Amino acid sequence: MSTPILVAVAWPYASGSRHLGHLGGAYLPADVFARYQRLIGNEVLMVSGSDIHGTPITVRAEDEGVEPIDVAMRYHHEFVAQWDALGMSWDLFTTTGTKNHSEVTQAMFLAQLERGHIDKRMSEQLFDPERERFLPDRFVEGTCPHCGYEDARGDQCDNCTKTLDPTDLIDPRSKLSGATPELRKTEHFYFRYSDFNDQMRDYLADKDRWRSHVLNFSRGWIEGEGLQDRAITRDLTWGVELPVGDLGPGKRIYVWYDAVIGYLSASQEWAEKSGDDDRWKHWWHNDEARHVYFIGKDNIPFHALFWPAQLAAVGDALGGEALHLPDEVPANQYVTFKGGKASASRGVGLTIAEGLDRFQPDALRYALAANFPEQNDTEISEEEIARRINEELAASWGNLVNRVLSMIHKTCDGAIPEPQKLAEVDRELLAKIDAFLATAGEQFERVELRAALRTAMDAAQAANQYLSATEPWKLAKSEPDRAKTMLFTALSAINGIRVALAPYLPFSAADLDALLGEPTGWVRDELVVGTSIPKPTPMYHKIELESADD
Repeated sequence: MSTPILVAVAWPYASGSRHLGHLGGAYLPADVFARYQRLIGNEVLMVSGSDIHGTPITVRAEDEGVEPIDVAMRYHHEFVAQWDALGMSWDLFTTTGTKNHSEVTQAMFLAQLERGHIDKRMSEQLFDPERERFLPDRFVEGTCPHCGYEDARGDQCDNCTKTLDPTDLIDPRSKLSGATPELRKTEHFYFRYSDFNDQMRDYLADKDRWRSHVLNFSRGWIEGEGLQDRAITRDLTWGVELPVGDLGPGKRIYVWYDAVIGYLSASQEWAEKSGDDDRWKHWWHNDEARHVYFIGKDNIPFHALFWPAQLAAVGDALGGEALHLPDEVPANQYVTFKGGKASASRGVGLTIAEGLDRFQPDALRYALAANFPEQNDTEISEEEIARRINEELAASWGNLVNRVLSMIHKTCDGAIPEPQKLAEVDRELLAKIDAFLATAGEQFERVELRAALRTAMDAAQAANQYLSATEPWKLAKSEPDRAKTMLFTALSAINGIRVALAPYLPFSAADLDALLGEPTGWVRDELVVGTSIPKPTPMYHKIELESADD
């Protein structure tokens, strides 16, 4: 029976180019998982978009002397072009600047306000005396009070991942002017996250399948400091407008409250564009649905605690039923480059554009997937990418496909041969491939994507070992029927391995689909005898290590 799968992917700030850490940490894992789910027959809705209301955008716009929308759309178009180049299979990649997103955000706000989960409060916030304006979280930097990191942001410390308020920082400084901010009174709306401590404790109680670092962090937060009420508006003119005028002019709903709402608003936008306005409910008002959120570990509190609380606070106000809470939050650790966390704002690590410039899309996808930071931070470099491509992808998989197709083209009249009765060694290989495929499927279901790739490559290695042991090229003249049976067996193995690799390698998978037919599911399909096999060309280019340093 088909299951509705929501693949919800972190919304990138449209404030600068994204790097390979972003790609390997959230976006590529989501695409690999979504492609697997579609292949096994589930109904997948994969959504995300550019977060165009983030304060990094307004900071860059201030620096460049342009409007925030100019910065946001510049990078949004860059993202879309790169997703296309990488073969990302979005059902919708939108922005938080749509009318639809504003309306859904405002509807959630009003529902939570009516239920008493939002209230108004006076508070002291940091004010830049030189620019004469209040400073949103990311307009303030300073020293983290928890770990002493000197470049912590006003909303979160990148070093220890603690969430912060600007007033928590030691020696705060304005990113606009460098001035020391002053505390001044201002009125804002607060979301009463503290209302949901017990409910979130119960929500986490049955999440033992979650990755240990996600579960330990989330449960530790609830059992430790607990959820604290947080202001969800700011003194800004860039962002979603408030649906009520209680605070007067110059206030907007703040980005980290509205960005997560994008998963719901994008689902509704997709439904409207598909011609069935209520289709989103199939995922959001369905207990049988499965929601999987792909994020980096710095986003764990927002997706494992804050967003579930915001959803619970809506009740049945949107569509007459409660909204589905996240089922899994497989947050990845960091991708590091030469010991430092990949960071777009600090220029650490290759950008996606630089990666696409140096490597084939499938090859880049493979190298990053082989290093997914699922349990620990993962170091990657141009040399590591080149090594993975040369020694694994090209040598083990690409060479296997090329030499089997070449031998069939040359010795079997350019077509898949009719096999004789399979020998024990032939049957053993195909049984291994089927077992590897089953194991990879189980790993996919646990969102162990790095392990599933390793299993697929183990299957390729088994096929290579079979060829080395049987040496069909030596029998092509003396025992042609046996040689053809061996080649048929080797190609049958490839027909199963390519299914396991398809979620990772969409472009080369499409080439094999055109040759061997599209897979019918997560199975090794039978080959069609007589199918034409033209002379193949290598699927992957070998990377010269010297060129990776240029």
